[in-house]
Amino acid sequence: MQQPYMVHSRGEDAEFYQQYAPAIFAYLLRNVASREDAEDLLLDVFMAVLEKRSSAKVDEQRLPSWIWAVARNKVVDYHRRSKHRASIQLFTVEDSLYESEEQAPERVALRNEEYHKLNMTLQGLSELQREIIRLRFGHGLSCGEIATIIKKSEGAVRMTLHRTLKLLRTLYTRNEKGGTL
Repeated sequence: MQQPYMVHSRGEDAEFYQQYAPAIFAYLLRNVASREDAEDLLLDVFMAVLEKRSSAKVDEQRLPSWIWAVARNKVVDYHRRSKHRASIQLFTVEDSLYESEEQAPERVALRNEEYHKLNMTLQGLSELQREIIRLRFGHGLSCGEIATIIKKSEGAVRMTLHRTLKLLRTLYTRNEKGGTL
């Protein structure tokens, strides 16, 4: 009777893997949906084989067929699991990945660029002008509420807000056309 196949060193484990992995991987690629799934199953196969081979008492002649049986069983398990899970290829839904067009990465990047330009333009305003803009549009306060906070009349706040928005449009437009602040 032949000795059971037992490998204890990492070098021998690597040789064992290199001997059987290419053929097992090719088999898995033909039988599963994606390359990533085949790679995952290859890992599962060899983890199972390396964990169980010493306790399974498999002799060297039967070792290749035992590895193939483990691989086949892993493929069967894979298909059983995938029957219960709906799967769809990513390229078929890539256009609808975002709930709205506004959340698409390109839109987010463009919006962030616009915010940056606006912030740079705001730096060209006085502190009082920035404060009025921040209170009005950032916090949604009325001109009367802003007047109370900055201790100015409501008319002065309205006039300053009007002039500031006009200046802001001019600066922003100039910046858009390639001018400097």
